Amino acid sequence: MPVPWFLLSLALGRSPMVLSLEKLMGPQDTARCSPGLSCHLWDGDVLCLPGSIVSAPGPVLVPTRLQTELVLRCHQETDCDLCVRVAIHLAVHGHWEELKDEDKFGIAADPELEEPRNAFLQAQVVLSFQAYPTARCVLLEVQVRAALAQPGQSVGSVVFDCFEAALGAEVRLWSYTQPRYQKELNLTQQLPALPWLSVSADGDDVHLVLDVSEEQHFGLSLYWNQVQGPTKPWWHSNLTGPQNITLNHTDLFPCLCIQVWPLEPDSVRTSLCPFREDPRAHRNLWHAARLRLLPPRGWQLNAPCSLLAEATLCWQAPGGVPCQSLVPPLSRANVTVNKTLELPLLNAHPNLCVQVSSWEKLQLQECLWADSLGALKDDMLLVETRGPQDNRSLCALEPSGCTPLLSRASTLQLDGLLSVVPLSDSLPLAWQRAARLGEQLLQDLQSGQCLQLWEDDLRALWACPMDKYVHQRWALVWLACLLLASVLFLLFLFKKDHVKGWLRLLKEDLRAGAAPRGRAALLLYSAEDSGFERLVGALASALCQLPLRVAVDLWSRRELSAQGPLAWFHAQRRQTLQDGGVVVLLFSPGAVALCHEWLQDGAAASAPHGPHDAFAASLSCVLPDFLQGRAPGRYVGAYFDGLLHSEAVPALFRSVPVFSLPSQLPDFLGTLQGPAAPRPGRLGEKAKQVSRALQPALAQLLQAPGAPGAPGDCTRDGT
Repeated sequence: MPVPWFLLSLALGRSPMVLSLEKLMGPQDTARCSPGLSCHLWDGDVLCLPGSIVSAPGPVLVPTRLQTELVLRCHQETDCDLCVRVAIHLAVHGHWEELKDEDKFGIAADPELEEPRNAFLQAQVVLSFQAYPTARCVLLEVQVRAALAQPGQSVGSVVFDCFEAALGAEVRLWSYTQPRYQKELNLTQQLPALPWLSVSADGDDVHLVLDVSEEQHFGLSLYWNQVQGPTKPWWHSNLTGPQNITLNHTDLFPCLCIQVWPLEPDSVRTSLCPFREDPRAHRNLWHAARLRLLPPRGWQLNAPCSLLAEATLCWQAPGGVPCQSLVPPLSRANVTVNKTLELPLLNAHPNLCVQVSSWEKLQLQECLWADSLGALKDDMLLVETRGPQDNRSLCALEPSGCTPLLSRASTLQLDGLLSVVPLSDSLPLAWQRAARLGEQLLQDLQSGQCLQLWEDDLRALWACPMDKYVHQRWALVWLACLLLASVLFLLFLFKKDHVKGWLRLLKEDLRAGAAPRGRAALLLYSAEDSGFERLVGALASALCQLPLRVAVDLWSRRELSAQGPLAWFHAQRRQTLQDGGVVVLLFSPGAVALCHEWLQDGAAASAPHGPHDAFAASLSCVLPDFLQGRAPGRYVGAYFDGLLHSEAVPALFRSVPVFSLPSQLPDFLGTLQGPAAPRPGRLGEKAKQVSRALQPALAQLLQAPGAPGAPGDCTRDGT
């Protein structure tokens, strides 16, 4: 793209006298040689595929030095691109006396002369150029008369015009001759950058400083530069004059880039990616990365930037012990982010987890089936190896190692299958159940009580339930509990009046202690404006008085900034559902628009509208629950009278109860509190209290200009 003249002046010098770059007219590439050399530039770019280095028994041309020079390639007198001119200096390597086969090393004999010194020495020079994200390779054919070629001396140079590059770009050049007689020459150069863009750090904050005149209009864009796939825009604005923009350290990622350009026709866009080596950016990237299960057998590693990572499958036993790695069925191959990968399992199990490591350091671990299959089970993982003539050996995987069944050996190392540690005498016997229950586990396997997780021709994995053995072990404990209960019952009969009074006091104390907790409720809403946020805050505060344990991003801005909207929502949703709570979707015109956008595109909705908008970030988790039928019992919908009609709520969300507030508050509160809901009369009083708390904020929002219910305005459906 042509670079405006004043931008080049800014980049290369404030005074016109400083700007003295040579101008090249026309778009074509050219090559020229120093006296004594002849050269030819092949048309078009070539592939950069260097071969292996070979020995040179005779004289050959090799590159000895690279030089660069900045020039201007101009389409018109004032529309120019910054261009890199490259000069390759060549020398002769080897001696004529060692030459035995002239044609072997690119020496073309003169048919009128028989002496080698009257021949031509020739070589193909490959020149490669990289300026992220583009790369080019060109091929130059060079010849020199043998009589002018002295071993170990320079024969001249070849000049190539030229490689185009953007202001501020880092370019890398390397050159070699074909066939390869030595390693390539390398040169890395930083081109001039626009002086009015700089990045500085101040504690936890990062400042983007744009030092331009007050009349200068320019565009500024922040985006995530993906190696795989298109770039992802994050923030864009048209600005005027000098600016100092502050970024929080939690917003930094290695692929976060800055692009600046003047708001003029055909202006060059200067890009800068200053956080590639920032340790905080890499920590934020792993904090934002998430493992996601894609039924029936797919999974994904989601992250804003590309990652160099490896994934393995592991078995997580209860009790907080480390997850033990299983090499099959996931190979230790690099994982591509945001790409669907396959889990070649026969059956799923809650104890099967995926670990993601980078540079041999564990970064992520997620038991992907925790939401659908529940908590970890106290099952035993059996590893089966199959040998010739139907020979089988079995071992049980425990935190202490893999214990052979029906054998007193301490461990069984299965090469290429398990990463285990040897048994230790210091470990408690509770972890060595396989040594005591080996025969029973084999019987369970033969009777079909174990679940096969994976197999190939030589190996298999089985999960065997251990519940019945735990029940047998605790049988005496249950008998003791029954005996104690009988004794307490007899005491109750003999001292009925005293016991009844004590029980009444205990019941009152328990009610007083349990009341403040209540049922958990997570409120999700689209942050459209401050008026709607005040309305949501009033609702959340009123629900806390029921009582309910309410979580809303409006009250968790610090956590939201530190973790990111998606991570915050994921943690809150999991905690709410584990506690038997409910997720409340508050529909508004903006929320409905986001849902329609997600459903129409068949993919995740666009990026959050703001740094604290958890609703848009949650759609990638909420909508699959509705699409797969997991929403009933977990979700409740609601909208406010006057802001939205019931028909505007997408049909997909009507699989759960959707209430209008405050007109349907009693039913809404009864659904939120579930089995612990008070009597209808008491529930009606609570509904009146919540309605009184909502009315001021709702009335103020409806009277605001542009509101759906304001006089003279129309709602989203045109009524």
